[in-house]
Amino acid sequence: MDSPGEICHHRMTADVSEAGELAMEPLVTCKLCLCEHSLDKMSTLQECSCIFCTSCLKQYMQLAIREGCGSPITCPDMVCLNHGTLQEAEIACLVPVDQFQLYRRLKFEREVHLDPRRTWCPAADCQTVCHVELNESRQPVPVECQACHLNFCSSCKENWHPEHLCQENQSTVVQNEHGALIRTDTEAPIKQCPVCRIYIERNEGCAQMMCKNCKHTFCWYCLQNLDNDIFLRHYDKGPCRNKLGHSRASVMWNRTQVVGILVGLGIIALVTSPLLLLASPCIICCVCKSCRNKKKKHNLSTT
Repeated sequence: MDSPGEICHHRMTADVSEAGELAMEPLVTCKLCLCEHSLDKMSTLQECSCIFCTSCLKQYMQLAIREGCGSPITCPDMVCLNHGTLQEAEIACLVPVDQFQLYRRLKFEREVHLDPRRTWCPAADCQTVCHVELNESRQPVPVECQACHLNFCSSCKENWHPEHLCQENQSTVVQNEHGALIRTDTEAPIKQCPVCRIYIERNEGCAQMMCKNCKHTFCWYCLQNLDNDIFLRHYDKGPCRNKLGHSRASVMWNRTQVVGILVGLGIIALVTSPLLLLASPCIICCVCKSCRNKKKKHNLSTT
């Protein structure tokens, strides 16, 4: 079994030539810092085989642990074709022990939040994970903590209230895209993402929120999906009218910038399309010529 050092680092020993001289060790460019490093200073990800310098990879992992809320750490290459995810063994040998323990704790907390059959005991001095017995109607059910024996509601986490609904507990309860019930108190400083249910705190700023965990964009007040609302029309009417948190001039400037970007991309596409059509015969000829040259060299080498 390979040691952690062998898992993280891929080293290449210098070859000895027939003349007894050491061959020059090849250099590899890191996609993060764009610097060239020897292979002993590089690390290759197991899942996608992307390679980065170990120093950059360590910094990337530490930042991802602090801001990722326990979500899987993906390959730092934005155009990674395999969409690789870092394994726990890779993380363990590249970050300090305390940060790795923090990552595992955040990962476990995220798994509990995403699991409709598990929930945390709401008691302040109790950190027990309780089992939830779901029903077919998806209505709130009573949950009993095995440690402190608190009997609470699976939806609003208040003391179990069989005689009234969660709406009467000074909160509004809605159903997210996955059928789970979540609280949407209008003035609450902490809410759950409508998609992944990760807790999000809002101190100030605009009402358009983006979850760092799942990248879902939504309105802070009504939790409506804003992923496709690039012009922020949601705040022009309805109960959230003028609640964006920006001035009217700022909103209009944002819309002007979006329109300018779209028009610019359209103009670039119109200008480059004829040029690509005109240049396509030359490109095809160059490719065919290159292929013929490679074929000739291959035939000469075989003969």
